[in-house]
Amino acid sequence: MARLSRLTLFFSILFLVFIVGLPFLSRPFGPYPLMKTQDAVDLLTPLVLIPVYWLLYKGSATEAGKRLEDMAFMVLASLWTLGQGMHLSANSVNNLAEGLAKRKVLDILPTDIYKLTYFYDEHLSHYLWHIGVLGLLALLVYREWKRPVGVATVWWAAGLGGLLYGFLYFCIFLEGQTVPLGLPFAVAFTLFGLVWGRSRLNKQPVLAFFFVSVLIALVLLGGWGIYWRGFPQFSEVGLM
Repeated sequence: MARLSRLTLFFSILFLVFIVGLPFLSRPFGPYPLMKTQDAVDLLTPLVLIPVYWLLYKGSATEAGKRLEDMAFMVLASLWTLGQGMHLSANSVNNLAEGLAKRKVLDILPTDIYKLTYFYDEHLSHYLWHIGVLGLLALLVYREWKRPVGVATVWWAAGLGGLLYGFLYFCIFLEGQTVPLGLPFAVAFTLFGLVWGRSRLNKQPVLAFFFVSVLIALVLLGGWGIYWRGFPQFSEVGLM
């Protein structure tokens, strides 16, 4: 009965490890020092998280996914992986270019090569990835909404997982400069949960998990925006 709620907690912990934990692995990667250790470990991110998304997808409904739902999952998972992979490679090249310029070895920062890599790293990859994040969220909730398994929400697991994932939602959309995507979705999903989903939260663990997550993210984004009168990244306000 508690398996689905615990799976949401497990999912949020893995997300925390791979999204927040990796920047702390900034040392050169031993076998290939041009890479950082975080780049090498980040190769595992979609290999670990997409299967957990699939477990949530399969476990959230009473029957196998319809063909269109399965195709939607594959497209969104591909988009998620495409954006994450693009960010991984472009960010690795950007880090190398900035490091070489800082050490006065080679400065390509004024060139179009760096501008293009920066665009892939900080703009295109983030939007592709985060559209995949939101799309998969919506698909999982839709599946459970249409054909719920009818198990009780274990609130300590779904709630704790929601707190963690809500903080991560806030972090990735703020630091990824995709607040114009993440904030309207958070507003719409919170209203959906309050108006139509409130009576279902105790019997739909995936809905409960994401509702808590998005509500927390909305509060954090709203507070950040009011305090700073905008949405600067953590690094822009000296927090990284």
